[in-house]
Amino acid sequence: MVLQTIPVFEQPEAFRDALEHARRQGKRVGLVPTMGALHAGHLALIAEARARASFVAASVFVNPTQFGPQEDFARYPRTLDRDVELCAGAGADCVFAPAVEAMYPDGELTRVRVEGLSESLCGSTRPGHFEGVATIVAKLFSLAGACVAVFGRKDYQQLKVIERMARDLLYPVEVVGHRTVREPDGLAMSSRNRYLSGDERVRSRRLFPKLFAGSKRANEVRVRCVIECVASCKKPPTAWTTRRSLMRTRSESSDKTIDWGRAPWLPSRFASARRD
Repeated sequence: MVLQTIPVFEQPEAFRDALEHARRQGKRVGLVPTMGALHAGHLALIAEARARASFVAASVFVNPTQFGPQEDFARYPRTLDRDVELCAGAGADCVFAPAVEAMYPDGELTRVRVEGLSESLCGSTRPGHFEGVATIVAKLFSLAGACVAVFGRKDYQQLKVIERMARDLLYPVEVVGHRTVREPDGLAMSSRNRYLSGDERVRSRRLFPKLFAGSKRANEVRVRCVIECVASCKKPPTAWTTRRSLMRTRSESSDKTIDWGRAPWLPSRFASARRD
């Protein structure tokens, strides 16, 4: 079998030039930012971009500024050769895989923060995370220029932060959210799933069926239905980290939140999922 090969750009200027060249040829550019360790969920994003654009670029960059001090930046899986092969097979035309020094030059001082969307939910326990996300995506959008950029809805808060950032900073970028791709057992596909032990993997499947059942009963006004369905789930074991949680309606402009008082043990993740 002959492996498919596509250009891999390491320098931001070369990546920008490649996308500009594609546009000069009349092609619409698609962008799929990733941190690598690709799985079928990422490949679905590339396929979505291919359906919307005639030249698709995927980025592979483990972004240090979105990791907290005790998180898994050092051990996050890095599988660039395999990722490039997967990108080529999924329909990407090139890969951008810069070094950290290329994206954060010595002495850089600038960060991008989206107020109002970054502090709650996941942001409440990962200070600085969405600032790091917004900063690296802003850099990628600056390099990519006019394009359609595809992100997964699995990280829904991240998607909303990026949508708002693109609008506020007037980027010529159409941000598209793609449905969450799940394993056969319902667990959302994630590069960090490999951290889970066999027992953790079995237990991690419990929440999705309850959320799905709640979503069939609820709309944005009747979110209590979701809470009641999740609260009926058997209390997770102590391996789960827990926190008081909020549930927000789909509309980012809404200030309505629901305190998960009936389910204060709502699991967010296994303790090992992002720990260094």
